[in-house]
Amino acid sequence: MKTNPDQANSESPGLPSAGETPSFRKDAKIQWYRCKVDPKLMSEFMKTSDFHGYRQALGHLVLWCCTGALAYAAFLTVHVHTLVWSLPLLSLALFAHGTVGAFLGGVACHELSHKTPFKNKTVNDNFLKVFAFLGWWDHVWFRPSHIRHHQVTVHHGYDGEVVLPMKLTIADWQFWAGLFAFNPVGIFNVIKYVFRRARGQVDNEWSEFVMPETNEALRREHRNWARITLIGHALLGVIFIVTGHWFLIVLVNFSTFYCGFLSFLCGVPQHFGMTPDVPDHRLSCRTFIAPPIVGFLYWSMQYHVEHHMFPAVPFYQLGKLRKAIAHDLPPALGLWGTWREILMVRRRQQVDPTYSLRPVVSSSGTHADDRILEKEAEALSA
Repeated sequence: MKTNPDQANSESPGLPSAGETPSFRKDAKIQWYRCKVDPKLMSEFMKTSDFHGYRQALGHLVLWCCTGALAYAAFLTVHVHTLVWSLPLLSLALFAHGTVGAFLGGVACHELSHKTPFKNKTVNDNFLKVFAFLGWWDHVWFRPSHIRHHQVTVHHGYDGEVVLPMKLTIADWQFWAGLFAFNPVGIFNVIKYVFRRARGQVDNEWSEFVMPETNEALRREHRNWARITLIGHALLGVIFIVTGHWFLIVLVNFSTFYCGFLSFLCGVPQHFGMTPDVPDHRLSCRTFIAPPIVGFLYWSMQYHVEHHMFPAVPFYQLGKLRKAIAHDLPPALGLWGTWREILMVRRRQQVDPTYSLRPVVSSSGTHADDRILEKEAEALSA
């Protein structure tokens, strides 16, 4: 599951705080299982396209602007004499805008960090910064972290981005507030952690591991991006207030911090309840079937097994890739069926913390070592 790193990277279960004795290792030698794909077909799947990149990135931003405009129009209808209908209208509009905004940060930046959406890497990097800024996303930390995550997916002692078993705490007002309204504590924590990073601090052992002190250039870039995020949002807030449009702070500065219900439903299935410490992404990752609009907002990451198995394949080719290798993959459920499975696993893990899903799979494919996965996660361009 990829959430805002300013929350997850600082509060990931099982990760020690910065300054504690490091325990992550670099000596992984994993032979990852791969489904067989015709080389010519794989060559087609790996082709990047500026057209598809623009269609997705601009489409997402345009949809975000449209829901924001509708929310602002609804806000203008709120008066003492119209509260009976204007407040429900505003709430509905904000829910739609927050739903779209929740995918701006980690979801969009995830694909852009792989450098696969666009053939033109400069355009790709520019869009990455736009989405990262709007979503308060720490893309500087995320890229080395995520490359490592692909190399050693959910292997204990090696992967600090996703640690299994994951906990799903639902008896918490902050959890439900973030899904259907907004969580003020969460917003405060994000700003607090970005402020710390702007001062050159890192959050935990995993951050220390993927951004070591010896890499001064990366640490400096990390610090500068945090400063850009803070100063940029502060300037926008001042402009909105001075011009009399203060409500734009809600629609622009903080649009990724409320009504994250759909983003949560999509993000948790990636690895929840799956099996750690195995060299097979069919056992450690989960694919689900999503409606077209959900797949669009989620940048096709519902194809998560396929993405981990072949990380250099652009997101807009993953559906075709799945069709080519579906015979060698576990069956994929719809989103609601997937969540029934997740809740079943959660109940089992409350009794037996070692329980995990192990789909029945074949072993007729090929293998790729962890170094190949690392290189492909960099989109062969770093």
